[in-house]
Amino acid sequence: MTHTLSRPLVLGDLTVPNRVAMAPMTRAQSQSGVPTEQLAAYYARRAAGGTGLIITEASYVGHPSSGEHDQVSRLYGDAALAGWTRVVDAVHQAGGVIFPQLQHVGMTRKGAAVPHPDAPAIGPSGVPVSGDGSPGEPGRTMTQGDIDDVVRAFAEAAVTAERLGFDGVELHGAHGYLIDQFLWAGTNHRTDAYGGDLRARTRFAAEVVGEIRRAVSPGFPIVVRLSQWKMNDFTARIAESPEEFGVILGALADAGADAFHASTRRYWQPAFDGSDLNLAGWAKKLTGKPAITVGSIGLDTEFTSSASASATGIKDVLHRLEADEFDMIAVGRPLLGDPEWATKIVTGREEAITPFSPAALGVLH
Repeated sequence: MTHTLSRPLVLGDLTVPNRVAMAPMTRAQSQSGVPTEQLAAYYARRAAGGTGLIITEASYVGHPSSGEHDQVSRLYGDAALAGWTRVVDAVHQAGGVIFPQLQHVGMTRKGAAVPHPDAPAIGPSGVPVSGDGSPGEPGRTMTQGDIDDVVRAFAEAAVTAERLGFDGVELHGAHGYLIDQFLWAGTNHRTDAYGGDLRARTRFAAEVVGEIRRAVSPGFPIVVRLSQWKMNDFTARIAESPEEFGVILGALADAGADAFHASTRRYWQPAFDGSDLNLAGWAKKLTGKPAITVGSIGLDTEFTSSASASATGIKDVLHRLEADEFDMIAVGRPLLGDPEWATKIVTGREEAITPFSPAALGVLH
């Protein structure tokens, strides 16, 4: 009998070989933003270990204000693109498919961040955002010119990704970074066409998706990652009801999104009152498009903990997958602990899984 996780999944014109994705996890080990041979081998080990879809760490698009860390990968510049070509080739040779996660950090950017130390932090309203809970630094409210430049940078990054052989792209629209800053009323105080009601706050994200859709091949998959919570506010919400969430999703689907990756801290928690559906479940129900769920899958502690975590059963998430609540699971820390997590789960060797420990965070194992 075919294991639930072994079923293929169609995204656009792409067939992903199974239902396990590697969740994007920033490792900050790309010197001057250039992916290394070690990073290529790290991703390839997960593909060889049975992970069907590799979603890379967030990679900065080619805009001066897009990044905040010189050790995080970029998707622009000759050296970085040569590094990504090595990564793509290695993953394909190992039998996997791979998407880069495209990111602009917006107002989480710290002052004098390289390689563009003079570039200001920008956002929908210049509202400070800090990823560590401390007061953020003030920045600049984006002009229409800024918006157009950033939309263009996302599209250029997606075109570059397709040219390099990536199988699709994921947009980082979660966790309080730029796209999410437009979606969230807490950081979007605009009174023009990009602010105000929820549909207007979704306009920037929809323009990014739409420009990418026009720039890449028709069947090239576009996944959008969304979340309620932010790195500096676990109680934040971009939608208070399924109806509000549907406004956001509908605009993105209409613009050309092929699937949604719903980031939650605990996948088993209902997204809204009155239903057991989690955020990915609602994304699928409201759009009919494939949805990826994530959040402490296969662990006995939630993902925000950096402590050692023991493997735990995944019967509940498999039952929900079989019931078509969502279409794919994204796994984070378990894959840091054991590159062969997917194969061991599918073959019933859960007892052989190497558990996650904090030491895995510091190396590209």
